Amino acid sequence: MPIVINWIISALAIIVVAYLLPGVTVSGFIAALITALVLGIINAFLRPILVILTLPINIITLGLFTFVINALLIMLAGAVVPGFAVRNFWWALLFSLVLTLVNYFLGSLAAE
Repeated sequence: MPIVINWIISALAIIVVAYLLPGVTVSGFIAALITALVLGIINAFLRPILVILTLPINIITLGLFTFVINALLIMLAGAVVPGFAVRNFWWALLFSLVLTLVNYFLGSLAAE
């Protein structure tokens, strides 16, 4: 049951961030649910592989290259999920940062 609650919280966070950022669009709650699912799958399987492959660059940039990886994975989700679109790389980067903050805030509200 906690996985379903986390999934719904992530979908709500995606809707909130898409409302705040004009470069990101979500067509509805179902698209946000699918986006949350796809981002979860991408972050579970693809992200660790990319982080390991880019470890030298990540070490040189003191971990800041991870933000680039997150933005690229969000752009991948935007290409895969119908109803979810990100205008360009910079909006994807900003989306990943704001999504992290909103997800943290909503998650802390749900934990209480």
